[in-house]
Amino acid sequence: MSPVRTSGDDETERRVLADIATHGWHCVGIHPEGDEAGYVFTVGLFQTLGHPELVVFGLPPQIAVGIFGIVVEAARSGRPLDLAQPTDLLLEGYECRFARVPVSRYPAFVGLGRWYYQGDDFPLYQLVWPARDGTFPWHPDASPDFRRAQPVIAIPPEGA
Repeated sequence: MSPVRTSGDDETERRVLADIATHGWHCVGIHPEGDEAGYVFTVGLFQTLGHPELVVFGLPPQIAVGIFGIVVEAARSGRPLDLAQPTDLLLEGYECRFARVPVSRYPAFVGLGRWYYQGDDFPLYQLVWPARDGTFPWHPDASPDFRRAQPVIAIPPEGA
């Protein structure tokens, strides 16, 4: 793993570093803009816990941070979630999936993560949640509105 940043030039960068030093991770919220969906991603999980960084689209930031907190606590307790398997531990009544994000997508979505890690030497997984009917955005029956609300930047899991 490449060395991480230890100092920041502005308030945002200093906040990221302070949160990682205090809590082991930081969440970045990107507001929706035009037709682009809003999303939240983590910075610091890989450095502090050896856990892949996470990104989720289309959920309110407070819910996203709460979900990420569940994942972090599982990792801290020595029982990390298996990112290759669906899980019903994150959204009550719904089974979520994780999918690996290709490094080629990092520049467009996780710039602050790339700043912290001084490059792309960290794993990133997208948390993908289903529509009320249980379909995921990569399913042919998923509605166009649902796909816009939750764009998939990752490679859908095998058998999805």
